[in-house]
Amino acid sequence: MLTLYYTPGTISIATAIALHEAELSFEAIKVDFATAEQTKPAYQEINPKGRVPALVTEQGILTETGALLEYVAARAPGAGLVPEDAFQAAKMREVMYYLASTMHVNHAHRMRGSRWATRQDSFDDMAAKVPETMAASAAHIEQHGLAGPYVLGEKFSIADPYLFVICSWLGGDGVDVARYGKITAFMEAMNARPVVRDLRAKGMI
Repeated sequence: MLTLYYTPGTISIATAIALHEAELSFEAIKVDFATAEQTKPAYQEINPKGRVPALVTEQGILTETGALLEYVAARAPGAGLVPEDAFQAAKMREVMYYLASTMHVNHAHRMRGSRWATRQDSFDDMAAKVPETMAASAAHIEQHGLAGPYVLGEKFSIADPYLFVICSWLGGDGVDVARYGKITAFMEAMNARPVVRDLRAKGMI
């Protein structure tokens, strides 16, 4: 049995979506950020980075969203969550790596400034920049990251839950999502998926 450690509203929900889409059985355990549970010894034993997601497997513990999504796809090849075509698979990962290296980091500057600086004025400056950097990322995704309803066009892949969760943060980051037609259509397509509706009903999204 797989065990996913998650926190509602965080990037860990991308893995929860993928696990359901792959029809893999797993137990979901909530990590309470409100009480800083991620910093306590019990969770630090699971993920010393003090972040979510973490996925406990029969072979050990995995962390980092991209790795977990790839693992889920490999565990359930019949679900077709990674395209067989090498170029399409690379295009999928191109978007995922951008999300990990740039867009997620842009978002984190709003609340996690202490990862990069020590002074409050630095935190404030980083937070003030977030609407601009996240809008730039949204524009990049709009122009280069969506080939259709999903990242790869009509084909759903593991890039889609990753992008879905990050785009769900845009409004809170001061970005007017309505300005981005492709992202708006993508979010509508994702919200219409039964898995997403189910997780929302459970309070995970």
